[in-house]
Amino acid sequence: MAEFVYVLCALTSMACAVLLVNGYRRTKAGLLFWSALCFAGFAVNNVLLFVDLVLVPSVDLGLLRSGVALAAMMVLLYGLVRESR
Repeated sequence: MAEFVYVLCALTSMACAVLLVNGYRRTKAGLLFWSALCFAGFAVNNVLLFVDLVLVPSVDLGLLRSGVALAAMMVLLYGLVRESR
């Protein structure tokens, strides 16, 4: 059951990223672009979670997953600061 939730979270993050990119292409609002990049990073994070806990449980990818999540949040933070100017 947990494997299904991991895959569902990854698919949801990917769908959000695609919808945000579509919105950005229509309106050219910069915050949509940065949010799309953030959700793409979240999707990568969820895929790494699935790989870490299901496919290769003997290898600890926790640091890599945390780094990807941090990078995704930093991209969104940068976008928020940049768009507030």
